[in-house]
Amino acid sequence: MAAKMLLLALLAMVSSVAMASDPSPLQDFCVADKDSKVLVNGFVCKDPKVVKAEDFFSTGLDKAGDTGKKVGSNVTAVNVNKLAGLNTLGISMVRIDYAPRGLNAPHTHPRATEILTVIEGQLFVGFVTSNTDNGNRLFTKMLKKGDVFVFPQGLIHFQFNPGYTNTVAIGALSSQNPGTITIADAVFGSKPPISDEVLAKAFQVDKKTVDWLQAQF
Repeated sequence: MAAKMLLLALLAMVSSVAMASDPSPLQDFCVADKDSKVLVNGFVCKDPKVVKAEDFFSTGLDKAGDTGKKVGSNVTAVNVNKLAGLNTLGISMVRIDYAPRGLNAPHTHPRATEILTVIEGQLFVGFVTSNTDNGNRLFTKMLKKGDVFVFPQGLIHFQFNPGYTNTVAIGALSSQNPGTITIADAVFGSKPPISDEVLAKAFQVDKKTVDWLQAQF
């Protein structure tokens, strides 16, 4: 009986790991049918007979994004919401533009690992590990043109342009729809807002400081 219980537990663990990323395709492609009213994990497949080359094509990554925002960066994403042919393929990409001193603020991708390469300029990048025994370790690196850095799935990471010229980077992500949670926006800009008492306790500051931070978002 104990052996059977152990076997069941191992099978459950294997199944959970297998379902932890985008499902593998069971056919050549499954172009997203965004007009379908059926709700599934991802998108329903378009009839292969009506699929066209345009379903696997996107354009625009040659154009710089608007970096006039407060943080000085812009992310142009090519995921399944923009390129229907990515459905079930478990991959997407982004172009990130950084103004001088521009920041892609600390954030996570809950469904993807990201690998990033600098096309022009330089970046100071890093990620923080989870709350393990020796956790919340910060790993950082200064990148120049042609350098590559990887951000493990789900971990908080950032990129900062320390220079005085524009920087461009390209990232690839291991999900058709990686998702993004920007930490400051989520904590201080949620709707409805998180209680200032909760945040004051969590950050060990007074409520006035929390109220001021929430007002910025």
